Amino acid sequence: MLTKTTAIGVGAGCVIAAIGAVAFFLSLGVQSQTIEETLDIAENTAYQFNAPKHSHELLNVTGNSFHVKIETPEGEGAAEKGLQVDDGFIKNVSFEWFGLVEGQHRIKIQNTGDSEVEINGTFEFKSDPLLFTFHVLVIIAGIVIIGVSAGFSVKKPRGF
Repeated sequence: MLTKTTAIGVGAGCVIAAIGAVAFFLSLGVQSQTIEETLDIAENTAYQFNAPKHSHELLNVTGNSFHVKIETPEGEGAAEKGLQVDDGFIKNVSFEWFGLVEGQHRIKIQNTGDSEVEINGTFEFKSDPLLFTFHVLVIIAGIVIIGVSAGFSVKKPRGF
């Protein structure tokens, strides 16, 4: 029969291991994030993410005056040129591109006008491999809690 302490520990360990397992499976594959941000006067922001090959990226910037710098990785052939933008814009600009090679995309936006700048976009990216390790460690921690808790209900041998 399980003691109260054992039951609580096993329950907590199962919950922790389940949370780690769900987070692990949800972080597999290509992730998508929607950006909706507003920059005040003279503010800037930057986005940096690892995008897989053929990822679809959207960016729309609206404001009086702003500077946009976009850098995407370049492939080896002439057909695999990366997107390189480093220019000032007025009113509105939209970018839509597909990543031709896997790699890191960098976007920097600076408000150079006298009003707010609105940024809207959708970025597809791959999860950081270190995040997978973190999820596995959470699962292992849950299993260890279950094991230690099970030790509370073990009958102690004579003499202890």
